[in-house]
Amino acid sequence: MAIYLTKESKVLVQGMTGGEGMKHTRRMLAAGTNIVGGVNPRKAGRTVDFDDRGVPVFGSVADGMRSTGADVTVVFVPPAFAKAAVTEAADAGIGLAVVITEGIPVRDSVAFTAYARSKGTRIIGPNCPGLITPGQANAGIIPADITKPGRIGLVSKSGTLTYQLMYELRDIGFSTCVGIGGDPVVGTSHIDCLAAFQEDPDTELVVLIGEIGGDAEERAAAYIRDHVTKPVVGYIAGFTAPEGRTMGHAGAIVSGSSGTAAAKKEALEAVGVRVGRTPTETALLVLDRLEGVREAARDVTHS
Repeated sequence: MAIYLTKESKVLVQGMTGGEGMKHTRRMLAAGTNIVGGVNPRKAGRTVDFDDRGVPVFGSVADGMRSTGADVTVVFVPPAFAKAAVTEAADAGIGLAVVITEGIPVRDSVAFTAYARSKGTRIIGPNCPGLITPGQANAGIIPADITKPGRIGLVSKSGTLTYQLMYELRDIGFSTCVGIGGDPVVGTSHIDCLAAFQEDPDTELVVLIGEIGGDAEERAAAYIRDHVTKPVVGYIAGFTAPEGRTMGHAGAIVSGSSGTAAAKKEALEAVGVRVGRTPTETALLVLDRLEGVREAARDVTHS
């Protein structure tokens, strides 16, 4: 099992014929992703060769869906064209749009995330690394060779920290890892992923990676308190960030006492989430929580 992305997913790539699109389509194919087509109105009808496989190019998302049954699109288009690309995908009725593009104006993100939601399309991103279900499919830019299939779910604002935790816990492995993006407006939240992992029978524990700025982690803590029964381990980036300065992501800015790493850590720990101060400490907390869960399960079995 997994959330949002499986080996059955049929994936289109908007912007596949560009430099980044070509590079990452090749990597996604190598990871086993079922890439069924690219989208570029100026190159419709062509076929692009990737090693031993040719991938057709369609003039629109709707054409690609009609021809292939695609249910996922990965967006590698420049910021100025991202709103139009996502709107097109939503109008075509795609189920999932993974928006890798960074630097999209906030007003555009507000518009296309709301529009996609009204059409029933889930957005991952923007400004995100995408998501991966190890051993099944990879939609985005997450390295596929740093972990293996397992029973940990991961949701993260940060791409780099997603990779680091995947590597730190590579011996255990992951059900699905979702990089939701670090912009002020994103289409899928920590809470959305927590709800999905809670329902996934093959996810045993969830790792939540947050960072300074906003109140997403505090809201996630409230959701965990009320709805999540599986163990959650957290990591918040930015304990040493200076007040009032954007750090890394457009959404990572602290104003006074609002949005600090300490406040987020306090909110999560208040609902039973153990929070590490470094990625390595977080990985050790995951190992400890997993061992505790499994010992409890053995005790129930033997009682």
